[in-house]
Amino acid sequence: MSYSQQSPFSFSDKELFDLAVAWITLSVAFALLLAPIHRGLATPEGFATMVGLSFVTVGVAFLLHELAHKVVAIHFGQVAAFRADYQMLFLAVMSALVGFLFAAPGAVYHRGRITDRENGLISVAGPVTNVALAGLFLPIMFLGSPLESGLLERIGYMGVLINLFLAAFNMIPFGPLDGKSVLTWSKPVFAVTFATCGGLLALFVLTFGLQF
Repeated sequence: MSYSQQSPFSFSDKELFDLAVAWITLSVAFALLLAPIHRGLATPEGFATMVGLSFVTVGVAFLLHELAHKVVAIHFGQVAAFRADYQMLFLAVMSALVGFLFAAPGAVYHRGRITDRENGLISVAGPVTNVALAGLFLPIMFLGSPLESGLLERIGYMGVLINLFLAAFNMIPFGPLDGKSVLTWSKPVFAVTFATCGGLLALFVLTFGLQF
């Protein structure tokens, strides 16, 4: 096993810029989808609130998912960095404007000699991180009180739902998604991870429904 001299927590100016643009753009896209102010279905205050909610739920889910890939890649001796896909970010905003969301904001690219096992572990790190984040957001759903605006409950609910969705979606074994690399490495690991992510998402939706 080799180890890179690159620190997993060192970022070039380009990488920081790409992460910031992707984070902000995804937050705005989700807000346009869930609080469509452009169609007169949300007030400016409601839209601004949804942008803020998306920033701390969607944005955090995306950021830590990508950082998990980077940390594990560097652990295995790779040179790794996040790069935004500006065409896909534009598509995310345009799709949100017409009522659906297709979000592929970019990816952590890494280079160096690597085995299928190491590549699988790099890939599965993202969905596993999202499941862990969902567990951290879950208690926030129950921290509010009847005298409050329900903001904490909304943060907790969105945090759990978005993270479980990202985990399950990214485990689909197709194209550039994480599931394809995990399946190439180990069918048992893929089956357990895919079933866990999908099962947790289904259980959460059946228990708490879809609401924003």
